[in-house]
Amino acid sequence: MKNLLAALCLMATAFTGVAQPDLSYYLPDGVTYNPAIPTPKSIIGHEVGEWHVSHDRLVTYMYAVANASDRISIQETGRTYETRPLLLLTVTSPKNHARIEEIRKQHVQLTDPSASASLDTKTMPNVVYMGFSIHGNEASGSNAALAVIYHLAAGQGPEIEKLLDDVVILFDPSFNPDGLHRFSSWVNSRRGMQISADPYDHEHNEAWPGGRSNHYWFDLNRDWLVAQLPESQARAKSFHAWKPTLLTDHHEMGTNATFFFQPGVPSRNHPLTPEKNLQLTRRIGEFHAKALDKIGSLYYTQEGFDDFYYGKGSTFPDVQGAIGILFEQASSRGHAQESVHGVLTFPFTVRNQFTTALSTLQAAQAMREDLLNYQREFFRNNMTEAAKDPVKAYVFGSGQDKYRSHHLAEIIARHDIDVFKLSSSQTLNGKRYESDGSYIVPLNQKQYRLIKSMFEKRTRFQDSLFYDISSWTLPLAFALDFDEVKASPANLLGDKFDAAKKPLGKIIGGKSEYAYVFETYGYYAPRALYRLLSKGIRVKVANNEFHHSDGKKFASGSILIPLGIQEKSIDLVEYIIKEIATEDGVDVYAFNTGLDYVGSSLGSNNFATLREPKIALLVGEGVSSLDAGEIWHLLDTRFHIPVSLVPIDVFNRINPDGYNTIIMPTGSYNSLSDATKEKLKTWVQKGGVIVGQKTALNWLTSAGLGKFDMKKSEPKDQSANPKPYADIAFTAGAEAISGAIFEIQADLSHPLFYGYTSSRIPVFKSGGLFMERSKNAFGNPGTFTANPLISGYITRESLDKLKNTSFAGSSSLGQGRVVGFTENLAFRAFWFGSNKMLMNAIFYGHTISSGASR
Repeated sequence: MKNLLAALCLMATAFTGVAQPDLSYYLPDGVTYNPAIPTPKSIIGHEVGEWHVSHDRLVTYMYAVANASDRISIQETGRTYETRPLLLLTVTSPKNHARIEEIRKQHVQLTDPSASASLDTKTMPNVVYMGFSIHGNEASGSNAALAVIYHLAAGQGPEIEKLLDDVVILFDPSFNPDGLHRFSSWVNSRRGMQISADPYDHEHNEAWPGGRSNHYWFDLNRDWLVAQLPESQARAKSFHAWKPTLLTDHHEMGTNATFFFQPGVPSRNHPLTPEKNLQLTRRIGEFHAKALDKIGSLYYTQEGFDDFYYGKGSTFPDVQGAIGILFEQASSRGHAQESVHGVLTFPFTVRNQFTTALSTLQAAQAMREDLLNYQREFFRNNMTEAAKDPVKAYVFGSGQDKYRSHHLAEIIARHDIDVFKLSSSQTLNGKRYESDGSYIVPLNQKQYRLIKSMFEKRTRFQDSLFYDISSWTLPLAFALDFDEVKASPANLLGDKFDAAKKPLGKIIGGKSEYAYVFETYGYYAPRALYRLLSKGIRVKVANNEFHHSDGKKFASGSILIPLGIQEKSIDLVEYIIKEIATEDGVDVYAFNTGLDYVGSSLGSNNFATLREPKIALLVGEGVSSLDAGEIWHLLDTRFHIPVSLVPIDVFNRINPDGYNTIIMPTGSYNSLSDATKEKLKTWVQKGGVIVGQKTALNWLTSAGLGKFDMKKSEPKDQSANPKPYADIAFTAGAEAISGAIFEIQADLSHPLFYGYTSSRIPVFKSGGLFMERSKNAFGNPGTFTANPLISGYITRESLDKLKNTSFAGSSSLGQGRVVGFTENLAFRAFWFGSNKMLMNAIFYGHTISSGASR
């Protein structure tokens, strides 16, 4: 009754001011609470939902509750880029806490087919992982976490005590601390005492980039599998330490929606997810439906979303013997906002999240044995399926770039998968795998399905709609060779992979008095190059082959450091050369002569002088924050190259002469003024380089700065093939390229592709840009092949458009260059294979011949 009265009060006051309910609005009827446990208000200073909790106050409350309750322990599992703590609370009964490590080890044994048969699931507690607000501006989850943890800590009576005997809860109150704090600061600083529900109010319209993402503007809910970010790495470690049977992921969606819980659209599940997962998810959904029915909330469950990409929080568990549950609550995006259902208040959104958190625990308790038995059965079946699979292992590697192989091995090993170095060099299907730099992953492991999902190439699908990408074959993302091993891999297994043992380079030939050279095949060659340029060392890049006196051939793109022309001390050069070998894993060769009768002598004009990049990355309204953040992260954290993040409105006002490189991520750029267009033309003519990605190419073309013409989509006459009105959304969605893997043919003699060893390179493509080929024979350095699809979904019509189109090119304007790529080269931080193209454009763009212009 008290919840009904509070709801009526909220509705009655929607247009005259929003009433703030107290804690009882969220809590279930008939439960008494321990007064020794502090309420949220007593610690954070306001009622749950009255203000958006800031992350620091959320942390303070979590520690206060943990210190006051013998049901809770708390640990810091990591730190964000902004050094905010990542917390994990373990919530269970005091008697379970007394033997918590024993419970953890026993539970993990369920995932070990060699040890799980002896376990009695009738006596084992269930393990549930509850996580909130991975998108920082979907804040009802983390605010609900305040009420949930209070209820679990303070609730009294046999019902909750039995629940905590039966379940161990791993409780993460904020998956995304940096985003949550950014968003709470925004909405709280724009909240009046009289709350505005006007959708046009400043509170409901965040400034770019918004609070959804983490520090580097990544969507953390796409990083569970590849785990390139500290928040994800901490979560993965906790997940694998416990192996929960159920994981919840609390989100928000559009203001005019209602509430969603899984299973979602059944036909959009990944084929590697067992059918029983869907059955259990539906049973769990019945608990949510009952709870939401009780409080009168609208919801839906099989009419949207999917469970295909294993990099999302609600799908990641599905391939690992657990059930992932996505919750999506209509968002007030502030404290109250008008919607088609009336004024949607923040407390109302918090209550729905609180309610389904509790219904999750009810399901986990009621289905305890079923979930535990399913987990055991899942991993047993994995071993059975692995034994039947004709493929026994996957080998991957690169003899030229050990770091890319190392980083892929890191991703795989992070997920409780055994990875081994090759015991000896092998030739498989005509490809050479050197023992130093190649790895093997046996399939006869409990994570069989997860391994398959990482390596499989798939082009056939049950459904043509995807909420996210349709393929993520990891060796292709790293542009590594990989092969299936059909025989027993036992004799191929070398030492187990050790992430701490980083690849090291060598200085070959000792100390030189003449020059040093290194090849750019290595992933961290751009970092090595920047080390030199940033210290004022004069450096050249080879535009032709040349040779060492011992006969070794060096390809175009190799880096030359002549000693005789340096103004800096040779001791400084020697110091940096040693850093390059030890820190960047790059081999450096000593040259004692510049003479080469076979190729180019070191003093010829086939070597171009390089300059230190001074980079402006355009950001702000109209620019994709995701794409911009990925580029920023790549330059800043991997290659240690400083970059200025310049908002478009600021760029309109400044003189860009302090930069020599401007990067334009995908975006509209309509707010760049006509004066700025002219300013940019002058800047490029004086030697500046613009690097554009995706839709930025449209603006560059329209502004007269480049020639990146796209194929036009002509509307088809479909009058002879009428379709039902109900299929409009489905048809539009099916035509989209959500994200798939394609092959390009690259000219390895072109500066944009220096450092690559194969002319056929896998690239990630999303969206519908198809760039016309240049009529200049030298103007198409990278083109999609005649049969480009490697893995993923694309319609036949779009595939036909894509064939033989241009992927990359450049235009000349005076002394400068404008370089364009149709795709994102730093996709989600795990597409290592195309990063080099972006770095080549930055370092070598100004050296591209005007004769190669589009």
